[in-house]
Amino acid sequence: MLSFPTNITDKSIREIYQGLNKVNSQIQQLKIEGRQQEQYFQTLLEHVAMGIVTFNSRGFVLHANSAAKKMLGIRVLTHINQLERINRNLFQTVQNIKPFEQRLVTMSTELGTTDLSIKSTSIRTKNDELMLLSIQDIRNELDEKELDSWMKLIRVLMHEIMNSIAPITSLAESLSKFFTIKDRQVLPEEIDEKIIGMTVHGLNVINEQGKGLMQFVESYRKLTRLPKPNKNSFRVEELINRIKVLYLSLENSDLVILKVSINPPDMELVADEKLISQVLINLTKNALQANEMNPEGKIQITAGFNAEHRPEIRVADNGPGIPDEIIEQIFVPFFTTRENGSGIGLSLSRQIMRLHGGSLQAKSVPGRETVFSLIF
Repeated sequence: MLSFPTNITDKSIREIYQGLNKVNSQIQQLKIEGRQQEQYFQTLLEHVAMGIVTFNSRGFVLHANSAAKKMLGIRVLTHINQLERINRNLFQTVQNIKPFEQRLVTMSTELGTTDLSIKSTSIRTKNDELMLLSIQDIRNELDEKELDSWMKLIRVLMHEIMNSIAPITSLAESLSKFFTIKDRQVLPEEIDEKIIGMTVHGLNVINEQGKGLMQFVESYRKLTRLPKPNKNSFRVEELINRIKVLYLSLENSDLVILKVSINPPDMELVADEKLISQVLINLTKNALQANEMNPEGKIQITAGFNAEHRPEIRVADNGPGIPDEIIEQIFVPFFTTRENGSGIGLSLSRQIMRLHGGSLQAKSVPGRETVFSLIF
């Protein structure tokens, strides 16, 4: 440390040197505290379970904690180009990820297959713009959710199938009794018009139940055979204008006001316009049906960018809302609260958004508002 002599006879110079020594001492203390704080944060980052990676605009890695290197299956990480040797999909995700964006990556390592959730944050310094990535292994969480989803789906399938098959079985048993007497088949001359009429009626009911079951199977087929999105750039205003035209053709649409807000007005999306249109018309139809008994029914479509700078389209209505106990079930295939509902509309819509790398979320305050958000 630089030190000035203080055994000088000239009082004014001695006081200046003493002041300079004091300033030097304070600067030294600040450096020590700065190094201690840096060491503290380095130690903290090394001990968190979440992976942390920071790299500059040229791709050079400034820091990668132990958790990140373990998740990525690499001992030393100095440049993001190294990730291409580990997994090309991972490399492209890290290379192209935008600030405040979240991506999911499935990759295989020596420890097996893993699912990583990667979130990005931009940090601007005096000379460069750094990218900070937080990485989480969500394989166990996804496995639990997948199992839970399968259990919910199986319960719904069992309910729907049993509702269709039980009447068929019961009717078949009843019809069989018309043609048997004391363990023998009835003779042709023993069959009267009443038995024939009841048999025809029973067969018609079985036929209708069978058609219903076939429609149910067809709905399931649609759910599992969604086309891959054909993405193109388009103006959101043009998309929503078409939704307005389609909305006005729906029954009772004149009873519920539809309002639109787009900010910025020239907002564009890169997506499959037909599939997104399918999602929006489904949501507006649901909102309209929810407001059938509401004399002051309103639907609001809002498009813009959310707090994470991601494109978002919201469909809100002031209908009765969705009770808390079923809000988590509305996206389960074939779950419906309507008498003639198919229960696949919201499931298909969420699937479409997932194929776009986005999500479909629902929030509801019963008696006030329900909001469905398409986040890209």
